[in-house]
Amino acid sequence: MSPRSAPPWDPEAVPTFWINHASRLLMRHFEQRLRPLEFGMAYLPVAIALEEQGPLLQKQLAEYAHVEQPTMAALLTRMERDGLIQREPHPDDKRATRISLSAKGRGRLPQAKAQLARVAEQATAGFSERERATFMSLLHRVVANLDSTAG
Repeated sequence: MSPRSAPPWDPEAVPTFWINHASRLLMRHFEQRLRPLEFGMAYLPVAIALEEQGPLLQKQLAEYAHVEQPTMAALLTRMERDGLIQREPHPDDKRATRISLSAKGRGRLPQAKAQLARVAEQATAGFSERERATFMSLLHRVVANLDSTAG
């Protein structure tokens, strides 16, 4: 088949187009719901790690969130500016600083999670429990197919 006779590529005919489109819409809805709480999607891995594990070092948070140290440093600066975290000297290492959720961060995190749950519910409205389970299973397979670190 010559290049001239090849059918035109129709991106909407492949599932990856719709996965990407859905992802962008989800992020837009998540950000809209989180903005009034002074939260962003990027804050959530840090906030959840601090909620679950207590005070951590910047290096530990970068590992947890799978980002580089400079990226985490910038993120923590924004979170501190927004009053969601606080820094305190490490009791055993004078060079280190421990990061923890502030009272404001602890108070807002449950609200942020609730907003994310509402968006997730909206995204799958009308799905039966079986459809939700199938959808989740298929998405897990897509991720596993693309993630070189997956088992």
